[in-house]
Amino acid sequence: LKCCFSLQGVRDFSMPVGLDDKAQVDLVVVGSVAVSEKGWRIGKGEGYADMEYAMMVSMGAVQEDTPVVTIVHDCQVLDIAEELLGDHDLTVDYILTPTRTIQTNCKRPKPQGIMWHKVSSEMLGKIPILKTLRWREKQAGKDVTLQDEHSALADTSRAAIPDKKVMAATPQPWAAPGSAPVGSDPVNPKSEGSDTITTVYVGNLPGSLRVSQLKSALRELQVLPAALKWQGAQHRAFLDYRDQGAAHTALSSLQGLSLGGNALRVELAKSHRNKG
Repeated sequence: LKCCFSLQGVRDFSMPVGLDDKAQVDLVVVGSVAVSEKGWRIGKGEGYADMEYAMMVSMGAVQEDTPVVTIVHDCQVLDIAEELLGDHDLTVDYILTPTRTIQTNCKRPKPQGIMWHKVSSEMLGKIPILKTLRWREKQAGKDVTLQDEHSALADTSRAAIPDKKVMAATPQPWAAPGSAPVGSDPVNPKSEGSDTITTVYVGNLPGSLRVSQLKSALRELQVLPAALKWQGAQHRAFLDYRDQGAAHTALSSLQGLSLGGNALRVELAKSHRNKG
């Protein structure tokens, strides 16, 4: 068990769970810098524990009654002012210390899903599966505007536009490193640098899916390839990336993605599996 709990053990023995696997989490264990007996906790301040819980809510993996536990030293149990908490902050139901087990009976509601206006572009880039969840929620009609996008919109609305012929530059949407710009045609790229191409296989494509729908999903996830080889009749496609980093970002972002009711099968193409 000690081996399995290590990072290497997770890599060696864990089984990845996709968004469509209907996973159910029975107990959430979360770290804390400080926690009150009321169940209010403070983490390291970056919001990743709160985000992981919100992602599990979005996936349907945790429910309102799923218990949340934190394990701390006795000196970490402190009084915390409620005004320090935000609506995205996760609370706990039980506190375990070397000497006590505290049931908090916390009445403060836990996050009910991902609050996209609290998510930064940096966090989105660090958590690939978050891109997939964002794409799904956007398809469902939810507002998925990010924290820094809100700031940019506010700055734009405040800026005075002079009555002159000024043409504003339109920023390019994000693209993964090594991918083609959104405005270009990734299906017909130039062939330079082909010796460093890393290819990602995408299988189990539904027969009704069009290449434009796959390209749209890749664009939303910011993992457009340098080239896309479409083999719809065989229910598959191959995505060529100019470096391994971009290919592995695409692998992570596409894990768990469903299109047209089919859960996609995503992996490195056979010729690349034992490289790097």
